[in-house]
Amino acid sequence: MHTVEQYIDIINKALENITYPAEPSGLYAPVKYQLDMGGKRVRPLLALMACDMFGGNINNVISPALGLEIFHNFTLLHDDVMDNADIRRGRATVHKAWSENTAILSGDAMQIIATQKIAETPVEVLKEVLDLYNTTALEICEGQQYDMEFEERDDVSVEGYIEMIRLKTAVLIGCALKTGAIVAHATSAQADAIYKFGVNIGLAFQLQDDYLDVYGDPAKFGKKIGGDILNNKKTYMLISALTIAQGKEKERLQTLISREIDSPEAKIAEVTSIYTSLGIDKMAKDKIEEYSLKALQYLEDIPNSDELKKFAHSLTTRQL
Repeated sequence: MHTVEQYIDIINKALENITYPAEPSGLYAPVKYQLDMGGKRVRPLLALMACDMFGGNINNVISPALGLEIFHNFTLLHDDVMDNADIRRGRATVHKAWSENTAILSGDAMQIIATQKIAETPVEVLKEVLDLYNTTALEICEGQQYDMEFEERDDVSVEGYIEMIRLKTAVLIGCALKTGAIVAHATSAQADAIYKFGVNIGLAFQLQDDYLDVYGDPAKFGKKIGGDILNNKKTYMLISALTIAQGKEKERLQTLISREIDSPEAKIAEVTSIYTSLGIDKMAKDKIEEYSLKALQYLEDIPNSDELKKFAHSLTTRQL
């Protein structure tokens, strides 16, 4: 088994070695810019780690792992356009550095490049990996659609939100782990178990992301705090607050998310204060712990999983 640092080093070097056509530079420069932003490289790391755990040759999973990372960054690029986000990982988003049209087209190119890398999977497991990737990619689009629809709905439940983030975020983490397992020729039961582990850790991961968007340190988080509040995103925190709040507190929260507010900073501060008074911060932490513990149950019969457990814990307790 390799260390987390060694996996990340392998991934970053492989990403650096990808060559893009010189022209048109306006298409490919944003692709390289997006991938050069860095990030935790969670998905390719998990693919390599799973392959290693099951005794596979990690060289065989590097290409599909890169494909998953490129696909993930494609979704971020388009998400930033949809959310009108200015900052990603401490740098201007592609649509701000170039234009929205450029971001859309370069994102499309990234999706194609991702599929090309997936197609470099060893032939004996290519169909299984490609089928998993295609299913996952479509599920992520479904999750994004729900996310957009939720912005216009007042009846979103916690259960509906959890399903949305399962599709939008968690399934790709499960896919990464299962891809590594498939390439290593793990049993079907093992591949399914590690997929379910990944989905539950993915839910905890996204809930932690929601928490940090409200309570995180901007210097560590890499983007502005309070973006979900300003965009009235139907997160676990907002849905729970609207369910629990009563009287004037509920009326004020509904006003804050239904009207234009002169001061974005004041809106963020006031909504955060309401969350804290309702104990939403503790509820979010409890929900993160719930999915983390559920995930660990799926590793009971998985060999060599100690490093994966440690890494999963770091994901769900991170501050950035």
